[in-house]
Amino acid sequence: MQAVKMYTTAVCPYCVQAKRILKSKGVDHIEEIRIDADPAQRMKMMEVTGRRTVPQIFIGDTHVGGCDDLMALDSQGGLVPLLQSA
Repeated sequence: MQAVKMYTTAVCPYCVQAKRILKSKGVDHIEEIRIDADPAQRMKMMEVTGRRTVPQIFIGDTHVGGCDDLMALDSQGGLVPLLQSA
């Protein structure tokens, strides 16, 4: 299973939804980077993704995007293969 990294904040409902989706697909560990607790991480997230909103989800080296992007990937049948790719 690919490593999953997610930039989040403490009170983000979309972050909660994204974690729920990932866990339903068998992800047992998500590396969470709380940008509300560390402003330097917010800047890093914006540099890497070009986006300001959370969550920003990475599966392996692939930037999936936000919660809507994750749901779209799942509905197209691409989430599980991405998680399982080596």
